[in-house]
Amino acid sequence: MAETAEQVTAAAPRIGKQGDPCVMVIFGAAGDLTGRMLIPALYNLARAGLLSREFAVVGVARSQFSNDEFRKKVYEDVKAYCDTCVDSDLWEWFSQRFYYFAGDFGDDKLYPQLKDFLNKLDSEHSAHQNFFYYLATAPSFFGPIVQKLSAAGLMEQSNGHWRRVVIEKPFGHDLDSAKALNQQLLKEVDEKQIYRIDHYLGKETVQNIMAFRFANGIFEPVWNRRYIDHVQISVAETVGVEGRGSYFDHAGSLRDMVPNHIMQLISLTAMEPPISFDANAVRDEQAKILHAIQPMSDEDVLSRSVRGQYGEGTEDGKRVTAYRSEPDVAPDSRTETFVAMKLQIDNWRWADVPFYLRTGKRMPVRNTHIVIQFRRAPFVLFRDTPVEHLMPNQLVLHIQPEEGISLQFAAKVPGPVMRLGTVDMNFEYQEYFGKQSSTGYERLLHDCMIGDQTLFQRADMVEAGWCVVNPVLDLWKALPPRNFPNYASGTWGPKDADELLERDGRRWRNFEK
Repeated sequence: MAETAEQVTAAAPRIGKQGDPCVMVIFGAAGDLTGRMLIPALYNLARAGLLSREFAVVGVARSQFSNDEFRKKVYEDVKAYCDTCVDSDLWEWFSQRFYYFAGDFGDDKLYPQLKDFLNKLDSEHSAHQNFFYYLATAPSFFGPIVQKLSAAGLMEQSNGHWRRVVIEKPFGHDLDSAKALNQQLLKEVDEKQIYRIDHYLGKETVQNIMAFRFANGIFEPVWNRRYIDHVQISVAETVGVEGRGSYFDHAGSLRDMVPNHIMQLISLTAMEPPISFDANAVRDEQAKILHAIQPMSDEDVLSRSVRGQYGEGTEDGKRVTAYRSEPDVAPDSRTETFVAMKLQIDNWRWADVPFYLRTGKRMPVRNTHIVIQFRRAPFVLFRDTPVEHLMPNQLVLHIQPEEGISLQFAAKVPGPVMRLGTVDMNFEYQEYFGKQSSTGYERLLHDCMIGDQTLFQRADMVEAGWCVVNPVLDLWKALPPRNFPNYASGTWGPKDADELLERDGRRWRNFEK
């Protein structure tokens, strides 16, 4: 007899609320996102005892699989992408909750058939008619799938059961398309049913930004223009386009990273304290920050933004090709693989404090971090000593690959002469709390199961992010770059990105391997 979820997880006490009884439907179940991220995340939730006993998964895709074949694929994914060994008892319980349903997303006939299948599974697994649909598909399917689900009655909520839809990025390709998609979705479902996912918000350090700021009395009082000189947000990747040339050459780094990932990091770093951790209380404060970002004129775009495209170079000692030589990329492509910008937030807390951001591919290290640089202390006390200048204090929130927090400050070097050295105090999650198997999707999937939208973007937040990006997109389209490629693979981007900060007497904080 198969063991129950309670028996399987008895050895690992549950920390947190267990997910509601439900059936998860994954559109695009044969794709890379499902195998690398979603399935391992579900397995990790099962190990933690956070999946309900009344839980099932239906994979939907055009590929032809039997249930057993799909379960075999699920097993291979768990084995390949989970950091822990597969527990045989847990696997017996976990695998029997996976089913496969072949079909074409654009076929109207699919959805009534899926409805009958879900009703059958609901009876077998006592899922309380709670369904959520994860759209791990191309963006062109987002609106049509939700429309067809609604037409089939699969988004209707009554008698206490819920229906939700999880939508991956990119949410639109500019402001107009984002507004159109929001309008299309909101004709069919309520905002409370829409979970616009950003996997960056599943990172422990990102979630910890609010705890770090608002639970520590020593930081929040200095988190403002009086003490902070500037903020840097960097998302550096060592990889190129990794076989995504056809998608990336139409998107580019600006669309791919800035309106979603980076805007979320800015809003959490800069937001005012919410009145509670209620989802809308938190998102209200995030939205205020995004709306307060100073819109850029054409002149601002020219002086406060930088774009780049990688050329040939070296990565880990190996020669790598230029972006224009990547598969499915136009040989004269004008698509940017690097973006740097200087933003200003027009509110009382952040007036005159620049927020510098950058993201790029084929950089020296894979590293995502937020640097809070404080104002320098007055030099007057040290004017008659060998100390020639004072280094500013920096607080760094490390998001990936290692998650942690470090604080840089000055200390006297031992000896008879007054000399100062820079000291780093480092905190790493893994060192203090132990290594935990995670894809970054566990928290987000669990939140969807319990109805917590705190870490998901609201319609107004999505549109506010695009409002920042749109003027840059428009000008870059009107004025093609003349010097691409303008940085070598394995470097920190074009020289113009360094000059963006040097003009203000500042410089980027770079991290080595």
